[in-house]
Amino acid sequence: MKPVELLAPAGSFESLMAAIHVGADAVYFGVAQLNMRAKSINSFQLNDLKEISEVCQAYKIKTCLTLNTVMYDYDMQLIRNILQAVKQYRIDAVIASDFAVIELCRAMKIPLHISTQANVSNIEAVKFFAPFSNVIVLARELTLSQIKNITASIEREDIRGFSGHPLRIEVFAHGALCMAVSGKCYLSLHEQNASANRGACTQNCRHPYQVIDLETGNELLVDNEYILSSKDLCTINILDELVGAGVDILKIEGRGKSADYVSTVTTCYREALHAIKCGNYDETKINYWITRLETVYNRGFWEGYYLGRKLGEWTRNPGSAATEKKVYLGKSTNFFSKRKIAEFEMETGNVKLGDKILILGKNFGAQQFTLCELHVNGNPASEAHRGDRITFPFDHKTAGTDKLYKLIASHNA
Repeated sequence: MKPVELLAPAGSFESLMAAIHVGADAVYFGVAQLNMRAKSINSFQLNDLKEISEVCQAYKIKTCLTLNTVMYDYDMQLIRNILQAVKQYRIDAVIASDFAVIELCRAMKIPLHISTQANVSNIEAVKFFAPFSNVIVLARELTLSQIKNITASIEREDIRGFSGHPLRIEVFAHGALCMAVSGKCYLSLHEQNASANRGACTQNCRHPYQVIDLETGNELLVDNEYILSSKDLCTINILDELVGAGVDILKIEGRGKSADYVSTVTTCYREALHAIKCGNYDETKINYWITRLETVYNRGFWEGYYLGRKLGEWTRNPGSAATEKKVYLGKSTNFFSKRKIAEFEMETGNVKLGDKILILGKNFGAQQFTLCELHVNGNPASEAHRGDRITFPFDHKTAGTDKLYKLIASHNA
């Protein structure tokens, strides 16, 4: 088995650290408004690139910056500013599909990944983009057989990328799937004048719909109102086949998701890749990983089009089907380094010994554990409530923006 790189999403510093701490080989992220998640998250800004780069270089993690929206003339100066920062702070690659960005990356000798928005679906398209790029992210609608034909052709014909580097192929392994081909959707633009291809998707496809014949008034009988909202992609149960198709990079979708999502999903796929390499990837482990993946945000799972499906699988509810949900408790107020004790102020709810706890923080990402020791207002206690100041052992230094949650069973699953 050749090495397969695991690429994780980073929509915040918490998610960035979560990905790093659980074994991602690389992270991808956007800055300013020129990325496909500009509306759904508080994107990093240009002045964050220096810190992102320094952190990832310290951990030997590759960095990929997404510039994958449709670009207009008035974007050109911002694009140039972003690319200059990419060069200055030694970001490893840019992900793009717009030819203006592709040409600027070529001229500035910046490594380029061709985005899935380019809808590369055949070897001739691969050959076209190869001189500009080091990595091509294939269209999401391809089957395993089609992917294998492409990777085999690259190897057989010794197709090289930019500056003669070996051309690598990337595919999506997990996360939300758009109902449109390779994510190029115009529904949001038509409905609310908010272009999904400019990072402003309002997710109209996730709404319930009725199908009515306007000429007769007859309503078509469908078994699900959410006929445009697909389930999430999950390949953990066919990961050996996906790896066997010759791909070089597995991408996890989720720059709009929280750090605990990034931590859980990246962990499961890292463990699965290790199991495949060691020859002990089996059904028991697969079921265990699926159970873990179900605890974080998802709309139900299917394997996408990799096995030759002609139709997608659709969700049956508008929100998450996660088996666990986070209940916010409070923020960090202090950390006692010598004793490794974290202090939080309870702003809402209650917590008691034995509860499953989650802390999200910029320095460590996402940490889950069972609360086995608790002090309330300086005294040993078994339970705490709103207004209490609590302390407990914690191995990572907390900061004032770090948030404490209780994890409980969800009734949406």
